[in-house]
Amino acid sequence: MKALVTGGGGFLGGAIVRLLLAKGAAVRSLGRGEYPELKKLGVECVQGDVADAEAAAGACRGCDVIFHAAAKVGMWGRYADFYRTNVTGTSRLLAAAQAAGAARFIFTSTPSVIFPGGDVDGWDEAAPYPAKFDSCYAQTKALAEQLVLAANSPRFSTVSLRPHLVWGPGHDHMIATIAARGRAGRLRRIGAFNKLIDTTYIDDAANAHWLAAEKLAPGAACAGKAYFISQGDPRPNWDIINMILEAAGTGPVIKTIPYMAALAAASVMEPAWRVLRAAGEPPLTRFVLQQLTTAHWFDISAARRDLGYAPAVNIEQGMKNLAEWFKTQPAPAGGGTV
Repeated sequence: MKALVTGGGGFLGGAIVRLLLAKGAAVRSLGRGEYPELKKLGVECVQGDVADAEAAAGACRGCDVIFHAAAKVGMWGRYADFYRTNVTGTSRLLAAAQAAGAARFIFTSTPSVIFPGGDVDGWDEAAPYPAKFDSCYAQTKALAEQLVLAANSPRFSTVSLRPHLVWGPGHDHMIATIAARGRAGRLRRIGAFNKLIDTTYIDDAANAHWLAAEKLAPGAACAGKAYFISQGDPRPNWDIINMILEAAGTGPVIKTIPYMAALAAASVMEPAWRVLRAAGEPPLTRFVLQQLTTAHWFDISAARRDLGYAPAVNIEQGMKNLAEWFKTQPAPAGGGTV
């Protein structure tokens, strides 16, 4: 196998790269930055923007399978920026992959593409895209996923994977944000909400991509389809957050804020950030508030059936692994143990 991984320098992309190398594949990575750690592993690194047609063409040349994990991720930002990376970038990569003669295309999507703004309790892949999206990220990933699935053909097999809240050892933005805000005492529970959510351990998320590549072929059960990926073990939201904080050496979130107060704060912060053109994301947005107060867990029966997917690391063991990783990291600024 000669594989291209876009976003190979990222959290999930890097895990996919390492798994492919362990399986004996030759790996090329396309990313905007320089990643000497990948070069040390023997990865051929191509620096470029996935939305640049020339860069996409060069990266795909000679590859028979494409893992498209690169994306603009976040709950805040300009729609045009999300569209360029997530939609234009995917369109350019699909065209480049087909022109290069690649046979398989595995796309990293997200369950956010079907999030309706309310509770999602055990939904499967029959769930439709919503009429209205709550974030630029979700909307542009949904558009990109539709491009990928529509490109499936007898000569070019595609599949879309929707791993939910990927976490584990390593430099992950979600884990880093939770740990930093927990240490700073900036996390608050929202009212009495503590609904069930799915998560995906990093090694299992990467393995789902490998299994999809193994199964993907013209006429395969998974060709042209999307799949939810998780541990298949939904837990209460704040239980998961507190387990992450414990792994990071930080105490649990105890303080609460009423839902209406949180909604009012988010409703004020969002326009203020836009008017002031403030850097970074607001401390709280309405989308994040929805994520913290609604259930979002999924039926992964289709992935088990069509991909042979079976989570190998349970949440407790994953948290132990995360805690061991935190112990290897420098102490945060201002002291404290990690």
